[in-house]
Amino acid sequence: MPAWLPRAMVLALTLYACFQLGSWAFDQLIGLLINVLIAFFLALAIEPAVSRMAARGMRRGMAAFLVFLAVLTAGAGFVVLLGSMLAGQIVDMVEEFPKYLDSVINWVNQNFHTELSRVEVQDSLLHSDWLQKYVQNSATGVLDISTTVLGGLFRLLTIFLFSFYFAADGPRLRRALCSVLPPARQAEVLRAWEIAVDKTGGYLYSRSLMALISGIAHYILLVILGVPYAPALAIWVGLVSQFIPTIGTYLAGALPMLIAFTVDPWYAVWVLGFVVVYQQFENYALQPKLTAKTVDIHPAVAFGSVIAGTALMGAVGALIAIPAVATLQAFLGAYVKRYDVTDDPRVHGRHQQQRGGTVLARLRRSLGAAESDEARGGPGGAGTPEEPGRA
Repeated sequence: MPAWLPRAMVLALTLYACFQLGSWAFDQLIGLLINVLIAFFLALAIEPAVSRMAARGMRRGMAAFLVFLAVLTAGAGFVVLLGSMLAGQIVDMVEEFPKYLDSVINWVNQNFHTELSRVEVQDSLLHSDWLQKYVQNSATGVLDISTTVLGGLFRLLTIFLFSFYFAADGPRLRRALCSVLPPARQAEVLRAWEIAVDKTGGYLYSRSLMALISGIAHYILLVILGVPYAPALAIWVGLVSQFIPTIGTYLAGALPMLIAFTVDPWYAVWVLGFVVVYQQFENYALQPKLTAKTVDIHPAVAFGSVIAGTALMGAVGALIAIPAVATLQAFLGAYVKRYDVTDDPRVHGRHQQQRGGTVLARLRRSLGAAESDEARGGPGGAGTPEEPGRA
């Protein structure tokens, strides 16, 4: 056996063991890494506000605390307002359920010539096997729901804690990162950090402004139709439609349609039509103007980034995909050399038309020349001496 073979085998086994250990550690820490990534983008989003307050003499820790307090207060107010709306609507639906049931039974009796009564229907529902199984499964699933809620609260607390430290100690974090890099790399890292702050803050600003405009527009519609809980529904539509990519519009419009349906079924149709029309106005008129200077990426690239982010990290990836791609595009754009575009018509999409026109013109000229030669009695014309070599 060669002398180097045992050492090579030990080295290979060691590398394999390190790879397995790293894979296991990554699988165990993937949740924490995703939380840290979300916290980092959240810190980038509030970085302009914190830096502006720190420039006026306030400590960064206090500035970050005030910004997070405002965000938490607004979120808690929205949840309380929406929860009270849903609770009140559920109470109204429960109180009106006997009337709905009576109307349904009367319609069935009139159209199908049956003799159903509400008491018989209620007894059959209360003593049905599927209802008892559903109640038993719900009772056994209470512990799972409680565990999920507690896990979500702990994850939210972790995200806010990391994002607070990132925002409060942003300069210290940048100094620690630059201290292990050469000066040339330090400038690139600081520039990438600045671009990420601008793009993430711009994305949040543009989406917040579009959410405000969408909420005001839907609030006016709901007030005109007389739909209850118009403020809460308008806030719901504005936030969900803007901050949940791709399917946010449909999720946002479902709740107002349901509430409007309880008032008048035709009101739900009006709400649906307004949601569709406003979405087209937002996509083709409002969004390009608001995001042209903040998150200037092609709609196809934005849609593809959302799909890729969802495939990689689920809903979290869908939320942070657009600012991440905008940051990467802006950073790489500084290292791509661009040239002036030629005035060739094919650049402007007129390639086929110009080419077709040229071919047609050549064909017409050749046919015209052939006709003139034939009229004059052959090639070159009658009485015209043939040039040397023109056979």
